[in-house]
Amino acid sequence: MTPSARLLQPVEIECIARIFTSLGVNKIRLTGGEPLIRKDAADIIGRLAQLPVVLTLTTNGTRLHQYTELLSACGIRSLNISLDTLDPDRFLLMTRRNLFAQVKSNIDEMVALGFEVKVNTVVMKGVNDDELEAFIRWTRNLPIHVRFIEFMPFTGNRWQPEKVLGWQQILERATSAFDIRPLGRDTHGTAKKYAVNGHLGTFAVISTMTAPFCGDCNRLRLTADGKMKNCLFSPSETDLLTAYRNGEDIIPLIQANVRDKRESLGGQFTAGPQQVDATQIENRSMISIGG
Repeated sequence: MTPSARLLQPVEIECIARIFTSLGVNKIRLTGGEPLIRKDAADIIGRLAQLPVVLTLTTNGTRLHQYTELLSACGIRSLNISLDTLDPDRFLLMTRRNLFAQVKSNIDEMVALGFEVKVNTVVMKGVNDDELEAFIRWTRNLPIHVRFIEFMPFTGNRWQPEKVLGWQQILERATSAFDIRPLGRDTHGTAKKYAVNGHLGTFAVISTMTAPFCGDCNRLRLTADGKMKNCLFSPSETDLLTAYRNGEDIIPLIQANVRDKRESLGGQFTAGPQQVDATQIENRSMISIGG
């Protein structure tokens, strides 16, 4: 576990976020690990809510019921909730926590309260791909947005190319089981969106491995320990926190980091999981990046 002194503190998060907004950033998403596990999560959310941005949150959903009033008061209207299975026993096996009922209840509550809920599901062959149709059926009577994410290689996640269920494979299975239609792609969006005729909700595929969307991706990441990454797969990081604590102007560092962005996938590999050698990728774990 990273010592607290090496992590961004709430006032530092606010001040650095203000610098980013002065440069044109208009949306901030708190991610994890699990952002709501921090004891100062409410303070951080409250500070960021004062900025001229759309504020959103990615969470595993286990603690949402403790923050409902705060999220509403801070103007958060959209939530990404990570959930890789709809089976309680499999959930326990995957997470080692018997909290499926709590997560499911929190999703239902957030929808009932009018939040836009996106469910992030990493699909892996032989692990949970047998639930693909169940996730899509879930959108029939609930206005949720299920997003199937292709399995991506990160340090420590035991990535294997044969476990990747690609965008076209997902689409073929969805088409064989449902009457689907494509929806328009958002500018700078990461998801290829679809709707099933007659369903209240929608589903999408985030096709990082088989059909990346790097051409107009404008996302930047600031890790919990104050390192800036211009891509999930960028092997390099810019230490903003140390510079900020030393009283330096971090704007030139931010601008240099953005200019250094590679054409696609951090410059580490090209599209197509069969061509990827995960042992040669330089990166952190997804948890320590914030995803």
